Amino acid sequence: MPLPQKSPQYSCDRCLPARSVTQGLEDADDSKALEETCLSSHPLMPGTSKEAPSVGIPSNPENPQSFCSSSIAIATTSTSELNEGSDSQEEEDSTSGAGPDAKNVPVDALDKMVALLVDFMLFKYLKKELMTKADTKIVIKGYEEHFAEVFLKASERMEMVFGLDVKEVDPINHCYAFFIKLGLTYDGVLHGKEGIPKTGVLILILGVIFMKGNSATEKEVWEVLKLTGIYPGRKQSLFGDPRKLITQDFVKGKYLEYRRVANSDPAQFEFLWGSRAHAETTKMKVLEFLAKVHGTDPSSFPSQYEEALQEEEERTRARMSAMAISTSVATASL
Repeated sequence: MPLPQKSPQYSCDRCLPARSVTQGLEDADDSKALEETCLSSHPLMPGTSKEAPSVGIPSNPENPQSFCSSSIAIATTSTSELNEGSDSQEEEDSTSGAGPDAKNVPVDALDKMVALLVDFMLFKYLKKELMTKADTKIVIKGYEEHFAEVFLKASERMEMVFGLDVKEVDPINHCYAFFIKLGLTYDGVLHGKEGIPKTGVLILILGVIFMKGNSATEKEVWEVLKLTGIYPGRKQSLFGDPRKLITQDFVKGKYLEYRRVANSDPAQFEFLWGSRAHAETTKMKVLEFLAKVHGTDPSSFPSQYEEALQEEEERTRARMSAMAISTSVATASL
């Protein structure tokens, strides 16, 4: 069962036992055990796969279709590729001595720490447990001084690849919980079975559909997913059978509609948002997510932004109307 979005099954009381376990590991100098526990419990995050090709990012995102494709490629390519630009800048800073914390740290080493921390975050999410700052420092032992940088990048991977937000829920004990993004309540992890959150794939497909004009052909969707190393008919350790996931699981969950394109010969199929997607999230939230991935602003895409604003206004009017009716009924019953 997916974690409830607004009231996750976490308790801050669990922070203290977690800290005790962490302290025990520190006393035993056994941080490696914590890492091995995490890494042996589920597949590694996408970071070592060579399937996803390097994709260029258009400097001028005027074309919403190329914007969506490149955004998805950014979100799911390898850790090394994702960090290439920022890490090269860090290397320049370290060699020039710029910044108070400049230090020669191998890029691959930091990438490994990010990947390890993402795996640990996934482990905690699947166990429905809070994560403490002390836990994370054990995972990245030896690089504690780079905690802020590693934690930020790992949190971004959780957001962009798996569709999960990492939020601090107890500032005193530094406890963090995980929330499914955009108001969605689906993570694709079956109760009692191994797996990883698949919400990131769902969000990206919703983005493709919206950016393509609220419907996207099956061919268009697969062309974009191929940029991430996801191919029809090729099973993956991370997502299983991708065709089943997209054309059956997401459809059965009412997040996607999958139908034949009218008058198509030979037959072609297309995807639309399902009723549950419309009920749980909004076009504005999806557009903001895609814009954030790409490092731009939603208003950079006038037509989609205008459509998303219009939907927000319609939803507001509907809520106000429902409240007015409820108030009238309550008053009449007095």
